[in-house]
Amino acid sequence: MNCVRIIPSKLKGSIKIPPSKSLCHRAIIAAGLAQGISNIENVIFSDDITATCNGMKALGVKIENKCNNLIINGANPLRLINREIDCIESGSTLRFLIPIALLTGDEVTFNGRGRLKNRPLNPFYKIFKKQNISYSNENGLPLTLQGKLNFGEYEIEGNISSQFITGLLFSLPLLEGDSKIFITTELESKGYVDLTLDILKKFSINVENHSYKEFYIPGNQVYKANNYKVEGDFSQAAFYLVAGVFGEEIECIDLDINSLQGDKVIIDIIKEMGGNISLEEDKIIAKASHTKGTVIDASQCPDIVPILAVLGALSEGTTKIINAGRLRIKESDRLKAISTELNKLGADIKEEREGLLIHGKKRLKGGTVDSWNDHRIAMALSIASIKCDEPVIITNSDSVKKSYPEFFKDFSMLGGKIS
Repeated sequence: MNCVRIIPSKLKGSIKIPPSKSLCHRAIIAAGLAQGISNIENVIFSDDITATCNGMKALGVKIENKCNNLIINGANPLRLINREIDCIESGSTLRFLIPIALLTGDEVTFNGRGRLKNRPLNPFYKIFKKQNISYSNENGLPLTLQGKLNFGEYEIEGNISSQFITGLLFSLPLLEGDSKIFITTELESKGYVDLTLDILKKFSINVENHSYKEFYIPGNQVYKANNYKVEGDFSQAAFYLVAGVFGEEIECIDLDINSLQGDKVIIDIIKEMGGNISLEEDKIIAKASHTKGTVIDASQCPDIVPILAVLGALSEGTTKIINAGRLRIKESDRLKAISTELNKLGADIKEEREGLLIHGKKRLKGGTVDSWNDHRIAMALSIASIKCDEPVIITNSDSVKKSYPEFFKDFSMLGGKIS
C-alpha cells in the first residue's frame, strides 16, 4: 500500500495499542546478552524490530519467533557470525549495537538505508579515536569497525540522541573494569534512558544514575535470562488519543498507566489543551473535545511532535512547539515535513529553527500529501484527515511498516475509510 486515499470520517471504538518499539529493542538486546533462555512476549515485527533481531543473530544470539513471542537464547560471550549488520532504517539498532559489536574485537560493518546512512554518529567517532578503534566510512554508512571497547570514563553529549548512552549502558557492564559515563550537556529524552535502566535492572544489571549527569557502571556483571512482556506504546497511542479528541470516543487498551515511557506526557498535554481524557486501569479513553493552543516543550518527547502539530493545527488559538531541533535528524526533517504537508492540507504553520508556530483552524481542506518516507508523518497526516473537508491522499504510505505495519488496518477497524 504505497499510496492511500482517506475519505474524512470520525474514528470510534476500542483499539489494542501495539507494543512499545523502544522497549522491544531493549528487551531483545538484554535477552540476547543474557545467560540462558528468555521469552519476550507481545512483539510486533516491524522493520525496526526485525533489524534488531537480525543484528543480534549476527552476534551469535539464537532467536526463535513464535506468533508474537520471541524465544531468545543468549550468547555469552558474543561471537560474530556475520560480518555485516544491516540496520535497515533503524537508528536504535545502529546506535545500540555498535558498542555491543565492539565487545567481540572482530571486524564488523554496519549498513543501512535512506536517511539512516547520514544520521549523526559523532559521539562514537570521538570514542573510537580515543580508544584507538579503527573505523572507516564515507560520510555515514557503511561503517566498518575493528577494535575492542575498553572500560573507563566516557563523555557523551546529551542533546544529540540518548541512543548513544543506551548503547554504552548495554555494553559497559560486561567489561572487566568499572566505567563512568559523564553527560556533558543537558540530557534530553530522559525517558528513553529510564527505559534502558529499567530493562537492565530486569535482566540483573546494576547501573547507578547520578541525576542524569553521571552514570556509574560496575564491570564484570552478568545478564540473567528473564521472561518479559512488552507494554503498549504511548507514542502510538498518541495518534488515537488525538483522533478521539477530534471525533468520537476511542478507548486505548493495553497501556501501563505507571509506564516510564516519556511519551506518556501526551495525556498531560491533551488535558492542558482542554481535551477530555480519562484513565481506567490499563486503558485510556479520549472523547470529543474543544481544544485550545498552548506551549509544548518537546525536549523530552520528540517522537510525538508530528501528532502534536496536527492537534495544534486544529485547536483554537496558537500552539508553539519549542526545543524540537533534534527532529531535523530523524527519519525525515520532521519539523519541515509535518509543517510542509499540513500546510498543503490548509493548516497555518510556520517552521522555526527549533520548533513550530501553529495558528489553529476549525477544519482543514484536504488534498495530496507525502510521508517523506517517515512512519510518524504518515500516521499523523492520517489523523489529520478526520477534520478535513475533502479526501486526503498520502503517498509513500508504506513507511508505517517501520514501526506499525498494521496501522491502516487498525485505522479502518475504527471506522476510517481508506482505499
